[in-house]
Amino acid sequence: MGVNFAAATAVQSIGDGRYGATVHDGWDIGGNANGGYLMAIAVRAMSEEIGRPPLTVTGHYLRPAPAGDCEIDVTTIRSGRRLATASATLSMGGKATLTLLATFGDQAPGGPSRQMEEPVELPAWEDSAAPPPSTEGPKPELMNRIDLRMHPDDSGFRDGQPSGRAEIRGWFALADAEPIDAIALMLAADAFPPPVFNSGLPVAWAPTVELTVHVRGVPAPGPLRCAFRSRFIHDGLLDEEGEIWDSTGTLVCQSRQLALTPR
Repeated sequence: MGVNFAAATAVQSIGDGRYGATVHDGWDIGGNANGGYLMAIAVRAMSEEIGRPPLTVTGHYLRPAPAGDCEIDVTTIRSGRRLATASATLSMGGKATLTLLATFGDQAPGGPSRQMEEPVELPAWEDSAAPPPSTEGPKPELMNRIDLRMHPDDSGFRDGQPSGRAEIRGWFALADAEPIDAIALMLAADAFPPPVFNSGLPVAWAPTVELTVHVRGVPAPGPLRCAFRSRFIHDGLLDEEGEIWDSTGTLVCQSRQLALTPR
């Protein structure tokens, strides 16, 4: 099975804002680390340096990341009473692979709260099952580390029958019911197949150019209820918007990314 998420994103301080880590096998799509997983490693280093949990993170992906050792250089830009902002670069083999800008702080400030939209409707977790093997070929290694249960109306792309709507809804959990913290939300925000697969575009690698994750709360125990959609696909680029709710129906994460069309 390999190491769990906490171990696969562990970092060690080297000193002067520098951290060492390992990009592990098994958290990849076709040999390249999943973008959310790679972001989680860097955000863990940043969070340890800042001493606060993440609130909003933006990452720009510079090159693919195979398994291997990496270093994260963290720079504190400003640290205030409530919020702190930092930048970081994750490098592999001496080459910058991912660069980030993030703000960290209290995730429960006690201010007013209003939920303007209801959580996405899904079949119950207990009534959902992991999708059967696809006719497109073997599933990515990442799928052995997480438990995704897609809405049955959104999984047709796997068998050459896309729904025609660039949308994918479903449940997310880590394997073996490992608890999901704020850093694991980075992975959840990028773990589902791209919604554009349901638009009729090829089922192929869609490299992330930029990913932004807003942490809106620490998830309650249990699987996460997720919805991702793409609204605009043109000139070789696509957008993807996501919302993630915890088991109590509370919004805990929003995401947005820009990616290259599948190739």
